[in-house]
Amino acid sequence: MKTLYKNFGLFDGEKAETQPDAWFIIDDETGEIEKLGFKNAPDTEKVVDLAGKFVMPGLINTHVHLMMNAITNKLEYLSEAEVTFTALNNLKEALKAGVTYVRDCGCAFDVDIKLHKLQEEGQLGGTEIVPSGRPMCITGGHADFTEGIDGETTWGNLVDSPDEMRHAVRREFKLGAKNIKVMATGGVMSSTDQIDDVEFSMEELKTAVEEAHTKHMTIAAHAEGTVGIHNAILAGVDSIEHGCLISDDDIELIQEKGIYLTPTVIATYSIPAYGEGKLPDYMVDKAKGFKDKFYARMKVAIKGGVTLAFGTDAGTPFNTFSDIPKELELLTDVGASNEEALFAATRNSSHLLRIDDKYGSIKEGKIADFLVLDEDPLKDIKAVQQKDKQVYKKGKLVE
Repeated sequence: MKTLYKNFGLFDGEKAETQPDAWFIIDDETGEIEKLGFKNAPDTEKVVDLAGKFVMPGLINTHVHLMMNAITNKLEYLSEAEVTFTALNNLKEALKAGVTYVRDCGCAFDVDIKLHKLQEEGQLGGTEIVPSGRPMCITGGHADFTEGIDGETTWGNLVDSPDEMRHAVRREFKLGAKNIKVMATGGVMSSTDQIDDVEFSMEELKTAVEEAHTKHMTIAAHAEGTVGIHNAILAGVDSIEHGCLISDDDIELIQEKGIYLTPTVIATYSIPAYGEGKLPDYMVDKAKGFKDKFYARMKVAIKGGVTLAFGTDAGTPFNTFSDIPKELELLTDVGASNEEALFAATRNSSHLLRIDDKYGSIKEGKIADFLVLDEDPLKDIKAVQQKDKQVYKKGKLVE
């Protein structure tokens, strides 16, 4: 069966314009866009008239934590069952918000890898996952959280030498990771460190990059402090996550090396906005302490022409999966144009995740992951926050 969708304005994820009077035909069995055109839509047996609404690709979020509950903020002594339960709920919430693909950037018990395998086997639908497994972290660093009912494990792989790094990356590769996450600096949510702490040596970072790249995996670096950001760029990671205190020199260097910057503005916005009296003081104090500097650096970086990926750190405190579209608005607050924000969430992120052959834009031969909005997102970026928008995954309306 083929279904014709017609009479809508199209932001296709590739052109910085809304193309009027668009239509496309979807193969209902494969979920692919078979034909696409403008005006004079052909006759088909099954027709959906979108009545002048607006269509854009589904959002691709390159930085989430499926294991985390953004409301309870429980970070330690999680069981694998609890992590899995939370992840499945977060995937449902993400899809309803319009997120059709995510990269998990660190999941206890490698639950993201296990769920990804179920998706590959056709046993689990919904928002698709690029898994990273357990992140790489120094002892006492940003992912050294105790996990398991009896405290028998940690969130991250604790690595304290190049050889330990090599072994841990190979272990995640064996399990089925598609991306490696390294905690190159301290962070807001860890009580033991500051955001500008350097948490891996250059040799350790280079070992992680070499192992990931020789095994067809990407590598993402949590990097907030200036020196750690610089080290991760020199090591050759594929994306800098957060990049809060990036220097002017590294804004140039990140472009020369073709590395993506994923600001996750909402993660820093949410903790000061909602965390007073509900989160440990160290979290609120650290977030407040660098928020203004972070926003200022992002404005310089975006004006300087960095290539943005779209990520939110969803799952972190008060940063829910339902609020993911808010990041688009926040990106414009720190200097991105509407089209730059939308390209980050579609074309750019699909390229970073190496899924751009089938995802990230609306064109013939690609998977029909798309949103139907009442307003034009190129004119009003808040249009994507519409609560009752229609979300299609592989050509099927999400109920």
